[in-house]
Amino acid sequence: MLTAIIDYGSGNLHSASKAFERVAAENNAGEVVVTNDPAVVIKADRVVLPGDGAFPACRKALMDSAVYEALKELVEVKARPFLGICVGMQLMAKEGCEHELTTGLGWIDGQVCRIVTDHEGFKIPHMGWNDLVLNRDHPVLSGISTGDHTYFVHSFHMRLQDEREILAHVEYGGRVTAVVARDTMVGTQFHPEKSGPVGLKLISNFLKWVP
Repeated sequence: MLTAIIDYGSGNLHSASKAFERVAAENNAGEVVVTNDPAVVIKADRVVLPGDGAFPACRKALMDSAVYEALKELVEVKARPFLGICVGMQLMAKEGCEHELTTGLGWIDGQVCRIVTDHEGFKIPHMGWNDLVLNRDHPVLSGISTGDHTYFVHSFHMRLQDEREILAHVEYGGRVTAVVARDTMVGTQFHPEKSGPVGLKLISNFLKWVP
């Protein structure tokens, strides 16, 4: 089995690749490669899209990359398991509102909006550990429970038209979307590669997931 982590110039590739390589080795889950080669991406059995920075810049970097069309075919046509991380998750939405209105990949009917809180002590960006609240069961959340901690660094989050596509949220002066899913696609607003045992468990679940 081959898992491709997309390199499009925007993402914490070192931490993500090390976490995925470790989990894959421990679970005999095949090979993990970081790649910007469309020929490699199109052959992958599952794919990971990381992302750090602003939504418009990440969207442009992905669109301009050599792997964009291969990624679209892999997810939209071949329906291979997909995991978006942080801005990689946000790009799954129809549009983002950071700096300017920017079209997303449109894989989930949602809009990425700034976190708004009037509660004193809740600073933006939302940075650090927070308790997950599970909305519903899903194979990628197997063995993960409400109250488990994951690590966040973000100022924007996804608001979905269909709340059934929200797998988990956190409370941060209001509800903040943490995990989304639709068909063969999953996205985490938090960084699983920085979320200790809980993050490694999610990665393990994703590598085993057969939608």
